[in-house]
Amino acid sequence: MKPTIGKKTQDYLAALEQKDPHQPDYYYGEMDAIDRLIYKDGLRIKALHFHQDLDLMLIILNNGRVLQRKISFSQRLQQASSEQLDQYEFMGEGTGIHWPAVDEDLSLRGFLEEELLQVAKPLSIAS
Repeated sequence: MKPTIGKKTQDYLAALEQKDPHQPDYYYGEMDAIDRLIYKDGLRIKALHFHQDLDLMLIILNNGRVLQRKISFSQRLQQASSEQLDQYEFMGEGTGIHWPAVDEDLSLRGFLEEELLQVAKPLSIAS
C-alpha cells in the first residue's frame, strides 16, 4: 500500500519550500502543526549523539523518536572537534541547541521541518 499525503499536508509542504526563513510560519492560524507539537504538546530535544566517522548526528526527542542528520549539513559542526560537538547547551528547555565553542544554534523546529520535507520528497516524486 502506497502512503498518501492529504491536501493540507501537501499545501503545508509547498508553503515550507517557498517560505521566507526570516518570517514566522503561521500556516494554521496562530500556530502551525510544528508549533503545536513544540509549544502545546511539549515536544523537546532530550539528547544528542554524534558519530563523526559516519557523519551522523542523532537527535533524541522526549517522545522516544530519533531524528538523524548529517553533521556536515552545518559547516561549523562539520569542522568541530568531538569535544566541541559534545559541549552543547539546550535553549528554551529543549526547543533549540547552542554550541558555544563553534557559535552554532539549531532549532527543533528546523529539525522537524527538514524531517517532514525528507519524508514527503519520495512520496511526491512517486506520484
